[in-house]
Amino acid sequence: MIPMVDLSKQFREIKDEVFKVITEILESSHYILGAKVLELEKKVAGYTNVKEAIGVASGTDALHLAIDALGIGEGDEVITTPFTFFATAEAILYTGATPVFVDIEKETFNIDADSIEEHITDKTKAILPVHLFGHPADMVKIREIAGRHRLKVIEDCAQAFGADLNNRKAGSLGDAGCFSFYPSKNLGGFGDGGMITLNNEKVTGIIKELRNHGSKGSYRHDSVGFNSRLDEIQAGILLVKFEHIEEYNKKRRRNAALYNELLSDIINCPVERKGAYHVYHQYTIRSAKRDKIQQKLKENGVSSVVYYPVPLHLQKALKFLGYRKGDFPVAEKAVREVLSLPMYPELEGEAIVKIAGIIRQV
Repeated sequence: MIPMVDLSKQFREIKDEVFKVITEILESSHYILGAKVLELEKKVAGYTNVKEAIGVASGTDALHLAIDALGIGEGDEVITTPFTFFATAEAILYTGATPVFVDIEKETFNIDADSIEEHITDKTKAILPVHLFGHPADMVKIREIAGRHRLKVIEDCAQAFGADLNNRKAGSLGDAGCFSFYPSKNLGGFGDGGMITLNNEKVTGIIKELRNHGSKGSYRHDSVGFNSRLDEIQAGILLVKFEHIEEYNKKRRRNAALYNELLSDIINCPVERKGAYHVYHQYTIRSAKRDKIQQKLKENGVSSVVYYPVPLHLQKALKFLGYRKGDFPVAEKAVREVLSLPMYPELEGEAIVKIAGIIRQV
């Protein structure tokens, strides 16, 4: 069997470091918003070249609290993509705002920046691009549009830790960057976790209060907040993995290059736009023969996943938004053709050769 991701291989390589840091935390008896959270926040801020990084309980919370802290809520609209994980729209709805979808680019699967302006209204307060599968969205155009219309930009970086555009890291390209540390992510913990990166001290203060029940401390609450604190043990584990993130991403890129070499003559492989540094959280091909390819892989013991089978505008839970089939044809065609293949740093070249050989038989 070749799985989509094998977290056990990575763990075996770093387990001594992991056990050491967990023991250190247990002996300290400080489990909430302790020294490891602070250290991780400082390291992520330095890595992404922003002033502040704030640990929260999940990537979804990162989006929710960033949107909330930027003053977006009831009656406001946030422009985003219909081709992403449900949490992107969910976080907008948590604040009382409304997600407004824009179709995607065929090649990168990211929001089509050229189509954004036609969806802007007097209710629009922000643009929320997703760096899907690890490829940065067209942040140059998005920032230009946001500047003209005085909109906030919130990056969904859940799949893009370490990605960059024109030598600027994902998470530093908007008003706030929102990361997920879900275990399978490029930088993943052993449970849920998230982080928000930004340069605005005032907004930073608001988020730090919101993540801690609206309190600055000493049981004084200036607002009604949430329980969204990054766990100290998760922060310790992430600090261990953080030291390897560049190596992990380089190995992902190496694996993607081998896939490209073996498959690009017969199938649509992922692209990497000029100026972009793709970190391949997923390696996603597209083909009109997608279902046959997936079945053939399954028969030969190879895992594969369709991310995502139903675009957000056609999800039952979002029916109240009023979208219909045909509203976003590029995204709707993508969901019929995309297939993500096994991708993780420890994936062996021999496995990729086997996978490519199976696909070439279809």
